[in-house]
Amino acid sequence: MAPSARSTRGAPRLAVASPQSSYKITLLPGDGIGPEITAATVKALNAAGATKGVSFEYDEQLLGGCAIDAAGTPWPEATLKSCQAADSILMAAIGGPKWDGNPRELRPETGLLAMRQELGLFANLRPAKAIPQLLEASSLKPEIVEGVDIMVVRELCGDVYFGKPAGIFVNDEGHRVGQNNMIYSEPEIERIARVAMDVAAKRGGKCCSIDKANVLDVSQLWKEVVIRVHGEQWKDSVELSHMYVDNAAMQLVRWPKQFDTIVCGNIFGDILSDEASMLVGSLGMLPSASLPSEGPGVFEPIHGSAPDIAGTDAANPLAMILSAAMMCTYDLAQPELGQLLEDAVEAVLDDGLRTKDIVSEGATDQTLVGCVAMGDAVAAKVEALAKVLA
Repeated sequence: MAPSARSTRGAPRLAVASPQSSYKITLLPGDGIGPEITAATVKALNAAGATKGVSFEYDEQLLGGCAIDAAGTPWPEATLKSCQAADSILMAAIGGPKWDGNPRELRPETGLLAMRQELGLFANLRPAKAIPQLLEASSLKPEIVEGVDIMVVRELCGDVYFGKPAGIFVNDEGHRVGQNNMIYSEPEIERIARVAMDVAAKRGGKCCSIDKANVLDVSQLWKEVVIRVHGEQWKDSVELSHMYVDNAAMQLVRWPKQFDTIVCGNIFGDILSDEASMLVGSLGMLPSASLPSEGPGVFEPIHGSAPDIAGTDAANPLAMILSAAMMCTYDLAQPELGQLLEDAVEAVLDDGLRTKDIVSEGATDQTLVGCVAMGDAVAAKVEALAKVLA
């Protein structure tokens, strides 16, 4: 796709120009439960595609711990080339205790950071939407979380994770000192702010920008640039507010329904998006998208690799299936397929099917199922819903 004026300004875009009958998808199953939830997701995605005559060509590649073991690097060149040639990228989960003691360049997370940098994945979209069937799974009271629908827009390529100089040094007194730098340039803030404003305009029309401008110079710049970007074209369509990060952490628990779209820098977004995810009760239910200005995005569940349950058929594949739904909407110009997958997930929950992480103890109207059975159920529900809509 030729870059459009909109895509070069950092707003959400499609990786393909128009709907196609076939797509190239790079699969990154990763570590732990990754291969299991990937298999379940592929089954559901294929079922959805079949309802519209759409097919998917998958290229499975290595990322994370499995890549370290097989190729000696967490981010092999073959994986990069496959991702660059794909219409979209579907990722499961990486990491585990096996690689925790490795030097930094041989840790799974280093591969993830390299992928973000080389593919230009600067905008992370994490929805935290309360699912009516799972309100009891939240640690908060149902009346607090019912109706919560938040989109956290997190910047991914700047901040303390990438600021230089960084490292562990010995100072003049002979003491070891750890140093990381929180750095943002004006263009980096502009492009994530435009994404957030565009997202907010299509949702509830409210955007809350998170900073620590009372003590951090970088946050003062962040706030100034966000205000300027808001005034460019969203002054009438988006209500902009600002909140210090510590207050935001408290308000997410106190009154989460006040938020619609939240825009954050990398480290604040890393923390707040995980907090927001727990409002809905389980990390096993939450998808995410990481988007560049142009080219393929990466779609993944926000949970970890859960090596303790790997191979036991206990994993919950629904977050990855919902990530595939986001992929259909944001990358593949197939929003109907995305909606079909989302509807199928809600339908299996309506039927009382639950994996171990979301089943209610003592519930008589729920059925405990494994990863394979849950994936099969979603695929079957996709086919059933498609027939009803035909």
